[in-house]
Amino acid sequence: MKTWFILFAVFFIGFPSIAGASAGSAVDVSIIAESGRSLPFYPHRSTHGVKKVYAEAVRGDHYRIVVRNNLNRRVGVVVAVDGRNIISGQKSWLGNGERMYVLEPHAVNEYSGWRTGQDRVNRFFFTDAPDSYAAAFGDQSAMGVIAVAVYPELQRVKRPPDLSTTAPGPRPQADAEAKAAARGEASQSAGTGYGREEYSPSRRVSFEPERKAVETVLVKYEWRETLCRMNVIPCGQACGPAHNRLWDNTGYAPPPPVRP
Repeated sequence: MKTWFILFAVFFIGFPSIAGASAGSAVDVSIIAESGRSLPFYPHRSTHGVKKVYAEAVRGDHYRIVVRNNLNRRVGVVVAVDGRNIISGQKSWLGNGERMYVLEPHAVNEYSGWRTGQDRVNRFFFTDAPDSYAAAFGDQSAMGVIAVAVYPELQRVKRPPDLSTTAPGPRPQADAEAKAAARGEASQSAGTGYGREEYSPSRRVSFEPERKAVETVLVKYEWRETLCRMNVIPCGQACGPAHNRLWDNTGYAPPPPVRP
């Protein structure tokens, strides 16, 4: 059965002519500020098909996520900001059943906001964590992470015609979630706000993803002073961040909880 996903209607034949950092192999991911400047990336240890980098955020800056498909086949990308799927707004686990954007082979798309309709988005901008879109839902479990999970299109020898459609739904979530850190501590972290509305046309296409992501790119963005305290930028004392369910995931299954 086919599943329908949203495709950003405007895509580029080549990579935008902007210099700066990118991360990834199957795809190239860049974060572009309103001025056109590409946010510099600071490498972090990457394992098991997960690429991790740090980036410096500037308060109030609007930004867009640019993704280039380096493969010779279509891919679907689940994009989550602060742990929320940017199409559905739902809590994201980067799974292949989530809403995703589709890129043609070697195409480049850009994603500039939370999708609020078929032809409009509300822009991303850097703000303090308590004022972020995710915090409005009481969720700071993956604050400050821009995540892109890449799913190549499933290739079959023969695909029978199928005219049925199904709307992708959110992945079931646990009823209880851990509470966010104290507001005073959270205010020192960066988040993404729900900014101004803009025209952004899209259309639905038929796409069936593979079961596993070929690559996941995680960009942990923080204020400069926070990166200094963490010694990402060598200008201060080390300061360990709070646990983040996407960024700190090791890729292995943890043991089950001990039952009483």
